[in-house]
Formats: sequence, structure tokens, C-alpha cells
Amino acid sequence: MTEYDVLAEVYEWLISDAKLPPAEFAASFDDVLSLLPSNAHVLDCSCGTGQLAVGLAGRGMQVAATDASEAMVRRTAELSEEFGASVRAVRANWEELPDHFEDDTFDMVFCVGNSLHHAAGATGRGAALESMSRLLRPGGRLVLTSRTWELVRARGSRLDIRDRLVRRNGRDAVVVYRWEIAPHWEDEHHIEIAIAQVDATGLVLVRSELLSCWPYRYEELEVELHRVGLRTEVSTFDLEAENYMVVASKV
Repeated sequence: MTEYDVLAEVYEWLISDAKLPPAEFAASFDDVLSLLPSNAHVLDCSCGTGQLAVGLAGRGMQVAATDASEAMVRRTAELSEEFGASVRAVRANWEELPDHFEDDTFDMVFCVGNSLHHAAGATGRGAALESMSRLLRPGGRLVLTSRTWELVRARGSRLDIRDRLVRRNGRDAVVVYRWEIAPHWEDEHHIEIAIAQVDATGLVLVRSELLSCWPYRYEELEVELHRVGLRTEVSTFDLEAENYMVVASKV
């Protein structure tokens, strides 16, 4: 089973209220989207359940969406149909992207939602970034968001329980993260995510999945981007912040 095939069915409980509507998710990237030409070709290569891809298509862009999880791709296609959006949804991991798209195809590639840490170590991460870079046109941009892993590792192994119920599809749920932090940066780490849904009768249904991840330091990411021909234009990295965004252009 591919990672996220279980969580794909309840993934909306992991998306913030502000980003659940596709148009709002796309609007959160207004600053970088303003750099695109009209009728731009855009790839969301960690599409999840498709909120960003559908939001971008709603702006008239030519959008492709990929994910390693077949269930995520199916849900993206369903959301596209629901909104009448034209999105090409393809099951592919990062290294398989060149098998589905020509080099120099896209004006912008999105890799958001803290996805890159699922690439297996420095080698896997480098291969993923190389594939994304290949698909960008010269001058095209990669938009990447990441956890601040320096903070995550400093906190150590732990259990995080969200402090409020999340309501989706008429059901409330509690979201729980269990972190297994390995001794060394380069080691495989684990995150178990559990979503405990409560129905009107009080019955609790729990779906959970144990996910592998390989953390990285910000300075390592910068070196890896440069190695595949990408130059950082914008970075919001801050050691005190939970997440950051990098926008890098293809030289």
C-alpha cells in the first residue's frame, strides 16, 4: 500500500479551514502566481486531494496534478469533476514525473504541504528535485513549502493532540500526531497520524497511518536546489517558525 492511501479518505480533516476551499488555497499563493504569464502551465506534484490544483485551474491555468498515492489522485479527479475544473490527474512519484511530462513543460511547479520529507534521504530528495527542475521551463519557478525540521527534531519524539475538534462532512474529529524522532538527521523518522471521527451516536471511528520521513536542514535544501539548477528568489525560512516557503527559479 502506498503511503497516504488510508489517510486519503479522511484527508480533509488535515487541511486547515482557510485552505479547504480550492479558491482560497490558490489565493494563499497570490504573490507567486502574479509572476505567471496568462494561460500558464502549472504542475502540483504533491497534490493530495486536489484543493490547490482545482483552485489553480479555476483561474484559467493549464494544470496537471500528480501524487504517489492512487487514492489521492482519485480524490483529486473527483474534486475536479465537482468543480468543473480541467485538471490532468496522474499517479506518479517524483522520480516518475519525466515519464509522464516533457522537459521544459511548466511555468511553475508546486511541491507544497510539507511533502518533500517523504523522499528517501538525501539521494531521494536530490532525485525528486532533479525531476521537478527538468520539467520547468528556463526561468520557471519551483514553489516549495516545508516544516522547519530544526524545530521538529529539537522537540524530540512526542504525541501532539490538536486542541480542538475539526468538523468536516457533518462529523467532528480529533487529529493526533505521534512523532518518532530518530537519533540522527539522516535516519528514517516516522510520523503516525490518527483521525478519530465521532458520529452523532457517539461512535468513534479511527483511521491512522504510519508514514516514513527523512528530515533535512534548511542549508542542505539550499545546496540541493542549487545542484539541480535552481536559484532561490524568495525564502521565508525562520528558525522560530513552524513552516517556511522557498521560491526558486530555473537558471
